[in-house]
Amino acid sequence: MERLALLAATLCYLFGFSHTLFALGAGRFHPGRFNILAVALGAAAQGWYLLMRGAAEHSCPIGNLSETLLFLSWSIALIYLVIGPAYRLSLMGAFTAPLLLVLQIISLLLPNEARHGFLRPNPWVEAHAALSLVAFGAFGLACVAGLMFLVQERQLKSRRPDPIFHHLPPISTLSETILRLLWAGFLLLTLSFAAGWLAHVSIDGAKFWFSLLIWLLYAGLILGMRTGVTGRRKALGAALTFLIVLLLLPVIQHLSTR
Repeated sequence: MERLALLAATLCYLFGFSHTLFALGAGRFHPGRFNILAVALGAAAQGWYLLMRGAAEHSCPIGNLSETLLFLSWSIALIYLVIGPAYRLSLMGAFTAPLLLVLQIISLLLPNEARHGFLRPNPWVEAHAALSLVAFGAFGLACVAGLMFLVQERQLKSRRPDPIFHHLPPISTLSETILRLLWAGFLLLTLSFAAGWLAHVSIDGAKFWFSLLIWLLYAGLILGMRTGVTGRRKALGAALTFLIVLLLLPVIQHLSTR
C-alpha cells in the first residue's frame, strides 16, 4: 500500500506538469482548477504514505533522506494549497509541480537506507525536525514565486510577450508573496530551533553550524528586503538560497544520524 501511495502521488504531479506543458505548447493555457486538483491529490497520496510510515515506525516519518525529501515535498504542496487560491496564483501550480515531481522522483531513486532511531525517545526532537521541514517547504514555495517573478519581469521587458504573460500574477503580488513566505518559513525555522533547544540533546557541531548558516542566510535575505532591495534581487535571493538549502539538506540529514 505504501508503494501504491507513492506511485499515485508521482502520477498526480506528473499529470499536472505534463498538462501545463502541453497547454502552453499549444498556446491555449488557461489557469483553472486542474493544477490545484493535481497538487491536492498528490499531497493527499503523500500524506497517506507518511501516515502509514509514521504508524509503522511510531515516530515522525523522516528517519532517512528519502522520507525527508518526501516530507519536504508534502510540506511545499500543503503550503501551496493554502496560499495558491488565496493569492489567486493558480499558475503557481504549473511552477510548483515540477519541483514536487523532482523531489518525489529523487526520494524514490534513493537506496533504501536504514532508518535511524534518534527521533523516538524525545518528542521535542521530532517537533524540531518536522518544523524545520515545514519551514523549508515555505522557503521552497518562495523560490517558486521568485522564479515566477523573474519570468514575469522578462515578459514585461519583451516587446512581444508570450501567451503565458497574461496568466502570470502582477509583479507586486509576487513580490508580496515572496516576502510573506520567507517570513513564514523564517518564523517556523526559529520555532524549530527553540524545540531543538528544549530537547536537551547534544548534536554534531557541524550540523549546528550548517543549520545556523541557513537561518542567517534567510535572516539576511529578509533584512535586505526591508531595506529597499530591488524586486529582481529579492526573487534571485529566494531562489538561490533555497538551492543552498537543498544542497545542505543531505549533509544535515547525514550528520543527524551520527
